[in-house]
Amino acid sequence: MNNVKSALSSSNKGTSSESNPSTGSGKGDSEQSFSIQPHPAKTNDPADLQPSGGLRQGGAMDAFHARDPYVPSEQIRNNMPAPLSRDELHAKQASLNADNQ
Repeated sequence: MNNVKSALSSSNKGTSSESNPSTGSGKGDSEQSFSIQPHPAKTNDPADLQPSGGLRQGGAMDAFHARDPYVPSEQIRNNMPAPLSRDELHAKQASLNADNQ
C-alpha cells in the first residue's frame, strides 16, 4: 500500500513519465510512474480530431463554397436531342430488360 502511495505522490509532483533506475535516489526508482498527458482537442467537437480529406478538405468541394448551377450556352441547348416520350421510354426499358433475361 505504501508503494502505491509513493508512486502516486511522485506522479503528482510532475516527474517524468518513466523513472530511470540508474540515476535515482534509491527509494522507488525501479517502479514506473505515469502522468496524464494533455488532450489534443481545442473544442468539444469530435470532428476537430479527424484528419481532413475527402469532402472535408476545405477547398472547392466544400458545400459552402459551391458555385451557381451550370447553365449550358444557347448553342449547346439548341443542339441537344429532344427528350423521349413516356411511351418511347417504356419501350426502351422493356427492350433493355428483355436483353438481360
